[in-house]
Amino acid sequence: MDLQAVDLIKRLKYRYLRCLDQKRWDDIAGCFTEDATAAYGGGAYTFEGRDDIVAFLVRNLGRVTVLTSHRCHHPEIDVHAERARGVWAFDDVVIDTDFNVTVSGAGFYTDEYALDGDQWRISHTGYRRTYEQIGAREGVEGLRLSASWWATDGRSDLPAE
Repeated sequence: MDLQAVDLIKRLKYRYLRCLDQKRWDDIAGCFTEDATAAYGGGAYTFEGRDDIVAFLVRNLGRVTVLTSHRCHHPEIDVHAERARGVWAFDDVVIDTDFNVTVSGAGFYTDEYALDGDQWRISHTGYRRTYEQIGAREGVEGLRLSASWWATDGRSDLPAE
């Protein structure tokens, strides 16, 4: 097994998720091959080409009123020369303050990777959910955002002891 390739692919997936949550669209584009494909939501949303994938992400998650947290773990990565395949468990939370909802869930990503020069890139990504739930934030006593990457520069407004 090519452990160096596995480590680089893990770092690539983690970078993809960090850039997604921080809305770093130029950086996330660099995670994909130019001809990458994506199938989000169990195939409900499919895209061909890096530009279409990034445009979808910007359209749906680009507002600073949409806060996300994506975590992947338990990777199963197989490397075959300049190609690789990975399955990742994931958990996510999406808070949309414009619509006062929180969406959370879990599932499994199935990714394909290609070696592009000396750098691994995602050539396909997609996921199917094991579950997804949505709940209203309005009317939940005491529930409020005390920090936001954009509104508070990531600082909590909770009083210090």
